[in-house]
Amino acid sequence: MNNSTSYKSMTIEVINKIAHIQLNRADKFNTMNLDFWQEFPKVIHDINNKAAARVIVISSTGKHFCAGMDLSVFTQKKQDKNIEIARKHEELRRSVLQLQACFNILENARIPVLMAIQGGCIGGAVDMVSAADCRYCTSDAFFSIEETKLGMTADLGTLQRLPKLISMGLVKELAYTGRRMSAQEAKEAGLVNNVYDDQESMLSAVMEIATEIAARSPLAVSGCKEMINYARDHSVADSLNYMSVWQSGMFQPQNDMMETFTAKTEKRAPEFEELTQIDNSKIF
Repeated sequence: MNNSTSYKSMTIEVINKIAHIQLNRADKFNTMNLDFWQEFPKVIHDINNKAAARVIVISSTGKHFCAGMDLSVFTQKKQDKNIEIARKHEELRRSVLQLQACFNILENARIPVLMAIQGGCIGGAVDMVSAADCRYCTSDAFFSIEETKLGMTADLGTLQRLPKLISMGLVKELAYTGRRMSAQEAKEAGLVNNVYDDQESMLSAVMEIATEIAARSPLAVSGCKEMINYARDHSVADSLNYMSVWQSGMFQPQNDMMETFTAKTEKRAPEFEELTQIDNSKIF
């Protein structure tokens, strides 16, 4: 992966082991058009599989972070009226699963994903940020589960992930009404880690956090993400048992831990090996 690459719906820059992805359709409020749905999972997949960075920061340009799904996505494919009704519905189900997979990849990535949100985070954008590890926003930011205003139910992860982040009653209120949740309310509810005065100060702070993450052992950080996500979906007993299995294979004190101690003694920054690249074309 190049240090700086441009796509139709976003740009990506990898510096100091931090991959910064920016949505760049500010004139369209960074809505998720067909280009986005094709490019976004590919970018995340490439960073993850090539071990191109140790942390991902996702931000955007313009007044609003993202206004959700672009209407062109709904109109781009005309249904063939000759398809039998059950098969047409099966096809629709697969389409929804494909779109869900575009955000599942954030959760399944081996490295942390941080979201830097300004202005509106609407509809599909809430689906996206809900799948990230950490969220930060500006004081003018707001979050809206907009789908009920359109006569549909949010279907790409918001209703499944938000109840793990904020209270169930609040999720239901937001989903039923489609009202806007302010930055301060999001902070108080635990949806975002911190609120900043403007986009510049937010990005600066988020990049500092990303820099701290990138300085740690990528294997240790990856293990934290794996264990925390597992614990969210399982009992304490099951999670502790899985932790013991993970640690029995991943805990190698003679490697990253020894490098940490040696670096501290020598008064230098530790140097860790990157995660291995993933090549899905190879079985062995």
